[in-house]
Amino acid sequence: MKTIKTHTGKIYVDSEKKLEFLTVGDYGKENNIKADFLGLTKEINGVDNTEVDLSKKWVATISTQKGCPMKCKFCDVPRFGFHGNASLEELAYQIRTIIENESVLHTERFNVHFARMGEPTWNENVPSFALQLKRLVKRCGLMADTVHPVVSTMLPKANKRLKDFILTWCDIKNEFYHGEAGLQFSINSTDEAQRNELFDGRSLSLQEISALAKELPMPKGRKYTLNFPVTAQTILDAKELSALFDKKKFIVKITPIHETSSAIENGFEVTGYSDYDVYRKFEQPLLEEGWDVIVFVPSKEEDSDRITCGNALISDKE
Repeated sequence: MKTIKTHTGKIYVDSEKKLEFLTVGDYGKENNIKADFLGLTKEINGVDNTEVDLSKKWVATISTQKGCPMKCKFCDVPRFGFHGNASLEELAYQIRTIIENESVLHTERFNVHFARMGEPTWNENVPSFALQLKRLVKRCGLMADTVHPVVSTMLPKANKRLKDFILTWCDIKNEFYHGEAGLQFSINSTDEAQRNELFDGRSLSLQEISALAKELPMPKGRKYTLNFPVTAQTILDAKELSALFDKKKFIVKITPIHETSSAIENGFEVTGYSDYDVYRKFEQPLLEEGWDVIVFVPSKEEDSDRITCGNALISDKE
């Protein structure tokens, strides 16, 4: 297995198991997030690379699949092909490797994102693994005040069990984790033609996602999230979003689309990391519509280290 050190952590590339996963710290929400509803009102005009403290917040991002069957145009993972789902043991292996290769014994918050490679809703092991996660973390020798798993989904329309997975995850979030778990829908655009281009026509339509969203229970803890990784070309109509989704259930998260090889080759104009103007034009209409909005901006170092969404070092070898 290959271990690559980054500015904020490590990337593990296991070519034999066809898995890639990473561990990172966080600069602190006061440095890389604007969220008026949380009292974080400072515009983020660039994020400085500073030392991170895993005892405050520790993020593990693991793969639910070996490659990915989705063909998102901004993501490098499809270049690796698709080699099946990660087993329960392989999901645990990633967490064990991450924890046991650090000297940290206690953290205030341990976030586990099912987001490195793969579409998590295709893997029925993910909900079962979430129910084991707290015990696993403790067995690995880490005392975490909060363990917070997060599912991010592109909502594949070919997945006939998608609704069952989502509703099961909502129950895990609300009941087993008492609200301390996340569910994120990758929306990316309010224009259907643009979404079809981004997701290669493999995601549910906005109307179908809206119908599914109406069936979700009210969230405990943080609301569910509508993700918008934005480019200069992104269409985000705040009024259209309000017509589709319930503000009592959902928040909106805006991030830059990342400088993956695929994003560049497919002509996406990456918004950059040092000028808040590019985010304000998306954020302001949403705020005026009454949405809770999080704007998350990574540092340039995080993007160049390829720890951000859509990257996969393992794809370089294919």
